[in-house]
Amino acid sequence: MRLTIQLKLQPTPEQSDALQRTLVRANEACDYISKIAWEAKTFRQFAVHKLCYAAVRETFDLAAQMAVRCISKVADAYKLDTKRLRTFAPLGAIAYDERILSFNQTKQAISIWTLDGRQTMPFVCGERQRALLHAQRGETDLALVNGQWYLFAVCEVETPEPIDVEGVLGIDMGVTNIVVDSDGEIHSGKAIKNIRYRHRSLRKKLQGKRTHGTRRRLKQLAGQEYRFATWVNHNLSKRIVAKAEGTKRAIALEDLTHIRTRVTARRSQRATLHSWAFAQLRAFIVYKAALAGVPVHAVDPRNTSRTCPKCGCIAKANRKTQASFCCTRCGFAGHADVIAAGNISGRAPVSAPHYPDADSSAG
Repeated sequence: MRLTIQLKLQPTPEQSDALQRTLVRANEACDYISKIAWEAKTFRQFAVHKLCYAAVRETFDLAAQMAVRCISKVADAYKLDTKRLRTFAPLGAIAYDERILSFNQTKQAISIWTLDGRQTMPFVCGERQRALLHAQRGETDLALVNGQWYLFAVCEVETPEPIDVEGVLGIDMGVTNIVVDSDGEIHSGKAIKNIRYRHRSLRKKLQGKRTHGTRRRLKQLAGQEYRFATWVNHNLSKRIVAKAEGTKRAIALEDLTHIRTRVTARRSQRATLHSWAFAQLRAFIVYKAALAGVPVHAVDPRNTSRTCPKCGCIAKANRKTQASFCCTRCGFAGHADVIAAGNISGRAPVSAPHYPDADSSAG
């Protein structure tokens, strides 16, 4: 499995200037390559390489491998579609490979190619990132984020064999309650909803004033809400995977792909729905579960909160309110999200247990 780790560079002011000029020059080269590819209607990397490699090196004074990486970036951009000319931001991230970027883990530094030649720069990271860096493979992205330099390195991590499970832990994800599991444990979304509402109201207020001070304040606020939501999702996913691993159960999640296009929300609820980071939470659960050897199943989410687990009755009227469920046929009642999580658990495939036959177990 591939994981991406983040490293923070600590260049000197001169080195930072060299990195910035390198990004600008490389993205100018990408624009040049993109124009040639567009005019020739040729978008495959090898074909584009033959068209413009020599010209790119001569025109932009790039190292051979940097020119190759620029051609690769353009070819990747056209993989989405070839309906319009692709252009690149002057400070857009650029991928480096082992020929133009190397790590010295002993000194916790890198050697990186710039327009001013090879530069050695220290980096900082957490213990977990340092341990994963030994498995670094392939390309590493150099990016300038809010005035700070970062490397995003891809690491190949071996995943263990899936554990033998004895059941399924169903997970219901929502807005009011971020996560509810089939054991009845509820993780409320009240805190994150309050923070999102507060940030949304503050942004609206500041954007209406349009002064230099409000612009500075908006810049300070940028990303705070996202970072908080990411922190919450990391913690929730850790708890869910640890619970499943500790009880030897698989995890069942709703397949919420394209949920925003399938759900119609009132105007007052649209901001809340579209800020719901369910895809990130699911991705965190999936990769953490893979590292722990816990199987994960995606199940059909239709009618999970409207189906009675006792008699199987499916009716919209079964869900009286957001939190309450009461079957119109048999009268079974309970917390709606807990019942939904139980239905999700029941829809996941579970391998039948293996029992040795009588002959092999005798004597």
